[in-house]
Amino acid sequence: MSIPPLHASLTALAETFGDRLLTPASPGFDALAAPVFAGEARVPAVLARPRTAAEVSGVVRAARDAGLPLTVRSGGHSYTRASLLDGGVVLDLRLMDGVRIDQEARTGHAEGGASAGAYTAAAGEHGLATGFGDTGTVGIAGLTLGGGIGFLSRRDGLTLDNLVGAEVVLADGEIVETGPDQEPDLFWALRGGGAGTGVVTRLDLRLTETPGVVGGILAWRPEPEVLSDVVAAIAAAPDELSGMVNAMVAPPAPFLPGELHGKPVIMALVCWSGAPEAADDALAPLRAHAPVVDLVAAKTYPAMFEGGGPDVAGVRAAIATGFTDVPDREAAAAMIDAVGAASGPAVVNLRVMGGAIGRVGADETAFAHRGHAVMTSVAGMTPDPEQEAAVRAWVSDAASRFGVDDGPAYVNFLGGDAPEDLARAHPGATGERLRAVRAKYGAIGAPA
Repeated sequence: MSIPPLHASLTALAETFGDRLLTPASPGFDALAAPVFAGEARVPAVLARPRTAAEVSGVVRAARDAGLPLTVRSGGHSYTRASLLDGGVVLDLRLMDGVRIDQEARTGHAEGGASAGAYTAAAGEHGLATGFGDTGTVGIAGLTLGGGIGFLSRRDGLTLDNLVGAEVVLADGEIVETGPDQEPDLFWALRGGGAGTGVVTRLDLRLTETPGVVGGILAWRPEPEVLSDVVAAIAAAPDELSGMVNAMVAPPAPFLPGELHGKPVIMALVCWSGAPEAADDALAPLRAHAPVVDLVAAKTYPAMFEGGGPDVAGVRAAIATGFTDVPDREAAAAMIDAVGAASGPAVVNLRVMGGAIGRVGADETAFAHRGHAVMTSVAGMTPDPEQEAAVRAWVSDAASRFGVDDGPAYVNFLGGDAPEDLARAHPGATGERLRAVRAKYGAIGAPA
């Protein structure tokens, strides 16, 4: 596409930003504008890299004056590639990656571009933690706004449940503080509403004492009763045990037996954050199924994020997400069979809910799915653009079989951004209230 000359308001920003304001002709533009997942070409008119909330405000105002759409990048892991758009302004927060840990107040302060891994490492130096997901390279801001379900969720709640305050740049450029007693409607929307309600330039997050955990990978051969029983065992366990269980095509990982590579396998990531001496009892129902791999061990909590997650740069991904019951053996067998029929990397990911997640009122935040047992996602990936259609067809078929192609959905794992997709993430009264909040404060990067 052709990029029109910049509006005067954006050109004026260059005096402040210098080489931190890029256009498609700028050196390094392509690398900085690329999101994590590949897809159809989208070329922004401008990519701005602020260092302060005041600079963020300047970009928001300039984009508004220029009549250009604006989207925000923190980590860039969105499956819908929400941080990239044609002909608009990308507000890239990755230079705003500072983290400050207030040990006495048990509060972590993270700028809008900080990553989960960097924050977790800083908090871990004090034996403290805030639960995020399972990948260290993910940006904290985007994850928190949508939910955040990972290694500590059943003990501490979703990441958004641990948000105690934030600094936000609104759609008109105003910088505001929000929390339970400051702009409470805005604070409600930030916790689960996903992208769109302002630009979060600082998050204040509750820290919980976590001097160490017992966690890691367990893997089993693809037997339906194992998949069903392991998910059920985590759901019935004390809150200190959180975990996600995958029916997946085994990667060529050195810790897996070679005969499993490229074939279906059951693999779980588990984390026990309670008393170390109670870990064996909590994990016994999982180990009773004789895993072929058991890498669960005592470690620091930051060690759970070592490696940063799989390398998916340049990969094309398709995903469908929803909420289900604990799978019975028939459903588990269908999940394993579906993975076995995939032509490439594929996974059915089961994130066990319950515990502290379910003890927050359904209307207390914009996350509307507290009462479900499992968040279930179906995903496929390929580096080959010619195979993308086949991957999407496999995901669509599997999602229909498992009941996650319609009904309630997790906004951070949506595979599309059509109005009907967003309505699944924010149904009924939640969606109505979210639209009202965005009408009041203005929307950025999402429908009002």
